[in-house]
Amino acid sequence: MTKLPKLPSIRDLIRIYNLRAKQQLSQNFLMDKNITDKIVHLAGLELENSLCVEVGPGPGLLTRSILDKGAKNVVAVEKDPRFVPTLEQLQDASNGRFGVVLGDMLEIDHGEIVRRGLSLESNADKHIEAFDHVHLLGNLPFSVATPLLIQWLHLLTARQGIFTSPNVTMSLMFQKEVGLRIVAPASNTERGRLSVVAQSICDAFKIYGVPSSSFVPRPKVDGMVVQLRPLAKPLLKSS
Repeated sequence: MTKLPKLPSIRDLIRIYNLRAKQQLSQNFLMDKNITDKIVHLAGLELENSLCVEVGPGPGLLTRSILDKGAKNVVAVEKDPRFVPTLEQLQDASNGRFGVVLGDMLEIDHGEIVRRGLSLESNADKHIEAFDHVHLLGNLPFSVATPLLIQWLHLLTARQGIFTSPNVTMSLMFQKEVGLRIVAPASNTERGRLSVVAQSICDAFKIYGVPSSSFVPRPKVDGMVVQLRPLAKPLLKSS
């Protein structure tokens, strides 16, 4: 398994580049690599012929954990250009396994993500023409997490964008109350429209809880990592 070389700490990079979280973008950084390592471990990444897409990497701690796990093709989509220097540093250290696409995940052409993955140095010999597995990960900004999930569920149902891959898994950080709604069973008071839509398309379950004290700046609520795996026979069909 290929691990990254020793790099400056995320705290040092935040200080060096003066990277303050923007409240208008609902940014909260994870600072403990033990937590991001745990998330990646529980996500159960498929490493062969796979593309890992990280949404909103920020300074790149979760990205480091993904790469340290041995992922060979990783593309991060980042909206905030302030993080480009730290992500490019990580790109240089990744031995050709990591690339960055600057853009808004709600609006970006998913073809650009796939093309970036296929053009990584790790695939220089073009042994991968299409990815058998796509794993979508992210510490999602709480303000846009639900709209992102709804969009991805629609794309998954229609098998469009990155969801054309035969095997897709999503491991995503949500505000705890949103995560509880996504995974709520039929008898649970948390169950609502989001539960029904998500569970009509995917098997949805909690894989990890993250206390608010793990984020900088500290949000008012805890986080929760939910994994969604498409059902073999979804209850909702593409219109």
